[in-house]
Order: sequence, then structure tokens, then C-alpha cells
Amino acid sequence: MINNNLICDLETGVCGVASDNEMELIDFNPPSKKVDFYYVTDPICSHCWAIEPTLRRFLKQYGQYLNFKTVMGGLLEKWHGGPVDPSNGIYGPTDVAGHWREVGAHYRMPIDGSLMIDNPIQSSFPPSRVYKIIQKHHGEEKAFEYLRRSREYLFVFNQNIGEASVLIEIVNAMGLNGEAIIIEANEKTSHDLLNEDFMLTRNLGARGFPTIIMVNEEKKGVKLVGGRPFENYLDGLTQVLGENPTPKQLPSLSALLEEEKLLFAKEIEVMYDVEKSNLQAFVKNELSSTDYEVKEFLGESYFSIK
Repeated sequence: MINNNLICDLETGVCGVASDNEMELIDFNPPSKKVDFYYVTDPICSHCWAIEPTLRRFLKQYGQYLNFKTVMGGLLEKWHGGPVDPSNGIYGPTDVAGHWREVGAHYRMPIDGSLMIDNPIQSSFPPSRVYKIIQKHHGEEKAFEYLRRSREYLFVFNQNIGEASVLIEIVNAMGLNGEAIIIEANEKTSHDLLNEDFMLTRNLGARGFPTIIMVNEEKKGVKLVGGRPFENYLDGLTQVLGENPTPKQLPSLSALLEEEKLLFAKEIEVMYDVEKSNLQAFVKNELSSTDYEVKEFLGESYFSIK
């Protein structure tokens, strides 16, 4: 491999590749155009777990163009004893287990699912209300972190995130006061906040999860429903901006893992355009073996901070 940075031009006085202009103006200001980005989701939505690799990369590269807002959609208020989603074969919680496994295997974001047979979640509203309280007091970023952690507990570690004790454990592990937040999440204010999200979901015309809606200042936008390739997200943003957005540099894998704590193989592959067959070599090159550990879950590797 030729390293052009070692080639110095005596005329230009540059080591490396010289630009055409001797002097040029560089704008370091954030982009003036922004779009409202609504991510309509639910803590127990399996397809929302499946799109995490694509959504994370999009936010890392193009988040500077987005007024990002996560909206709780209300996937499951309660089991009514009758069919919930008969068109997809969901008549009760035990039917969900197989569906979750299928989704996890297809997208390579594995899901255990046996919880829905042994100790099924009765409603997605309790973890959704916790989201709203964290969002209210600690902002969108911290609430989004909670959403990720709750899905790890549910889909990977098979914990019932409808139970107060599990929710307290998740929130405490984030450095927040879990007990106080869960108490507040059971008060009327949190119900009102959640109902506001449900109303916004209806107004946005979101009927399935995940739904992503990008709206520009002229109130024109695009809607993406379900799992979509990264290129669809970028095309959508380009359409509503009316120009080609400039991507930010991706964080190093060490910085990303430090932030996220746990990453599945698929998440690293999507973030850095790494082929599955080259993943192990890429990770070894990017991380010190003393900093991380690798484990396997349902045939998929995941990496975590030691």
C-alpha cells in the first residue's frame, strides 16, 4: 500500500495530497437546515430492536441535521384474553415468543423470547411511562439510553421490563434514582405525558412500529415504516433537506463501545461497513484485548466492556 502522506511536493509545500486552492474558506458552523425526526416506537417492539444497527449509524453520521424526538406508540396496553394480532398469528403472549425469535434470527439481532411463555409482559405501558419521566427530567439522550438498556434486559437477558423491580434495576444501573423514577412513573403526570405521545402518534399517522417520519420547515416529509436499509434513511433525509447532507466522521469502535457498553456483531458490521467474515480481525485491530470481552448469544457474537 502506498502512503501518499509521505510524498512532499516542493512547489506546493505540502506533504500528502494538495487541494486545488491555496486558500479556501471552511465553514465549521452546524448546518442551518434541520428536519424534525420522529421515531415512533415501543420498548417491547422486536422490529425496533432489529433496526438498532441502522438507526444508530444514521444518527451518528447525520444527527446534526435532526431535531430528534422519540415517541412512545403504545404497542400493548394489556392482554384482553382474545386475539391481539390474528393476521400475524398473535393470539396471546405465548405466540409472541416464536415471532420474536424469528425476527431476531432474520435481522441477526437475536431475541430469546422464552420470557413470553414463562413470565409474559402484561403491558408495555409501564416501561413507556418510565421513558417519559426520564425524558422529562434528564433529556432525550438519557431517555434513549434507557430505551436501549430496557431492550437488552428484555430481548437478550430475558427480564420482564413490565415489573417495577426490573425497571428500578435498569434505571439504577444508569446512575439515576430508579425507585424515585418508577414511583413518579405511576403518578397521573406520567400517564398524561404518555397519552400526549399516543395523540402525537395518531396525528403523525403512525400505525405500525417502528415508524420514522422526517419533516422539513415547509411541513413536507417522508415516512419510513418497518426495517429499511440505511440508504432509505439517507434518501429520505436528502429529499426533505433538498440537498445532499454531509456525514460526520464515525466514532472509533473503542469510543462507541465505551458509550454503548454492549454491541452485537451486526451493529459493528453495519456501523463500519465490515463483512461478517472480517469482523473478528477488525475488532482485534480496533480494540485492546484487555478492554473488552466477547460472548455468544443464540449463535451471534456480542462485545462488551470488561
